[in-house]
Amino acid sequence: MKNLILIRHSKSSWETPLKDIDRPLSKRGVNDAHLISSQINAILPKSFIVWCSIARRAKESAIIYSENLNFPFDNIMIKEELYTFDEYRLEEIIKKCENRYDSLILFGHNEAITNFVNKFGNLLIDNVPTSGVVSLQFNIDEWKSLEKGQTIKTLFPSHYKNEQHITNKIH
Repeated sequence: MKNLILIRHSKSSWETPLKDIDRPLSKRGVNDAHLISSQINAILPKSFIVWCSIARRAKESAIIYSENLNFPFDNIMIKEELYTFDEYRLEEIIKKCENRYDSLILFGHNEAITNFVNKFGNLLIDNVPTSGVVSLQFNIDEWKSLEKGQTIKTLFPSHYKNEQHITNKIH
């Protein structure tokens, strides 16, 4: 059994003209990363490896998660090849994960993430939003044998913002 948790980086800032790879998180992105990382603990496996794109917004997202979930940022593997928007490339990269790891957490980018979860999960998702998390489970022993799996859980900022809005109206 293999578990994959895909996390789309949080909302990035477009305030200054930078190369795409260098864009930082926006204030909303920072807030959403804190919101979702405070909700993700229930779906985290006991042990896992974490990979992250080299893009600044992905690394900043991963830093927030590492702080809130108490795992050292130094343990995160920053991978240049994860700076991809192509689901076929993402699939190739995931298939190279060492089999000794049953659970992989990956910080990456859209369109790759949305298209990947629609190809390998059993739940159609129109768009994995920024800060969105999708947990998939595969009945395989080797990552290179990746095949259609099951979508276990989705965590999107809108799920929690709506709850907060309703709670605030009630009180």
